[in-house]
Amino acid sequence: MRKLGVLVLSFILTITFAKAQVASDTSAKKLVKADSVIATTPGKTLDKIAAVVGSSPILLSDIELSYANFLVQGNQPDPSVKARILQTLLTQKLLAQQAAIDSIEVKEEDVDANVDRRMREMTQRAGGQEKLEAFLGRSVIQYKDEIRPDLKEQMVAQKMQQHITEKLNVTPQDVKKYYDGIPKDSLPSFNKEVEVGEIVFQPKLTKEEKDLYKAKAEELRQRVKKGEDFGTLARLYSQDPGSAPEGGDLGFADRTTFVKEFTANAFKLKAGEISPVFETDFGFHFLQVIERRGEQVHVRHILVTPIVTQASLDRAKAKADSIYNLLVKDKNMAVDFSSAAAYYSDDKDTKYNGGMMLNAEDVQSRSTFIPTDKLDPKVALITDTMKVGSISKPDLFTGADGKKSYKILLLKSATNAHKANLEQDFPKLKEYAYNDKVNKTVSQWFEKRRKETFIKIDKEYQQYDVLKKWVNTNPTLVIPETKIKSSSK
Repeated sequence: MRKLGVLVLSFILTITFAKAQVASDTSAKKLVKADSVIATTPGKTLDKIAAVVGSSPILLSDIELSYANFLVQGNQPDPSVKARILQTLLTQKLLAQQAAIDSIEVKEEDVDANVDRRMREMTQRAGGQEKLEAFLGRSVIQYKDEIRPDLKEQMVAQKMQQHITEKLNVTPQDVKKYYDGIPKDSLPSFNKEVEVGEIVFQPKLTKEEKDLYKAKAEELRQRVKKGEDFGTLARLYSQDPGSAPEGGDLGFADRTTFVKEFTANAFKLKAGEISPVFETDFGFHFLQVIERRGEQVHVRHILVTPIVTQASLDRAKAKADSIYNLLVKDKNMAVDFSSAAAYYSDDKDTKYNGGMMLNAEDVQSRSTFIPTDKLDPKVALITDTMKVGSISKPDLFTGADGKKSYKILLLKSATNAHKANLEQDFPKLKEYAYNDKVNKTVSQWFEKRRKETFIKIDKEYQQYDVLKKWVNTNPTLVIPETKIKSSSK
């Protein structure tokens, strides 16, 4: 049931796009021959026009650059992906052109932050900056300059798509109409779902125990101040797996990127200055500001992470046992699970939600109904033997990040596997109905824009089904000729 709009726009989120649109002022008939090739002088790179949307060409190099990014993300070679990339570029061009008409823009600092985030991810996947540059065949700085206009256009396109659907909503009548329109033999099936609350007790080190790690961070800081290379020490000693291989470099970021303690230190220093040692939930850090650029800062840091001791685990268990007794055994204490979670739990994601876990695959609606196959295996094992409304004894859990904690669980509700129905599944069906409305609205918008816009696609790509609907050779649509400069080798 998912249509063109959302499928294409979701692909936009994962592809780094190629060249920027260019415009000029004569007829496009000369430009869009299927075998058009940009003429170049000796020593220049030949480039072929793969498609034209309105006054914007899409070059073969656009597609190849995006395909290179697809490969650097660890995907297996697949030539058909190039057709999907072209479809995405066509979509992006239509949205961006309409955004220009509607005066929809994005902030330059947001574009800079997006570029830096993409480069950090690509560098990490490639195994370091040198390996990434070898794969790309150019420096990171050069590549950032190349992709920036395209990422900006991508962000504008996304904002335009949001503008198209921002006023959509669904009423209960819409939900019922959507549900009634689903053939009974095609109704979705839902696995067993549960609502689970948790009170989390994380092991905490004493001041004396933490001081050992703070002293280690201070020792490294003093070595930097005495002249040792920051990057070398970060590679050897920092316990941040994401930045240590890069010499602690975190790239450019704005004030929303880091936790508040890190942000406070990063934005009060001048370029070249080194912060004192400070503590966050991750451990003890010190950082150096490399460059300030408006409301963005480029920093590198060294992290020393304290190691949980058995004594700290024992203290966490003792506290968990005490709270369990208050909840279950001490009938004179009027303490409910929700209040206990808000007051005692160390998990910031659930303590202000009555202790209730959220479905990680349905974050937007903040649903607390979680399919049992999506639960932490140990949580699923324990709750499978519980009665609705009961509370489990404290047990030791190990998170995906390797951190240990004790948890008390509440099984608030359980729903057996079943076919969708309005009574039990109204929130889910409302989400389905909304997505269906979004899909139809976006698809209708594209259908209309495609008919109104000159679109030409090279014969090499017309064979792909995903592109056949995009071909529009309406002879009444005449566009300005686009002049394109070839790039040097």
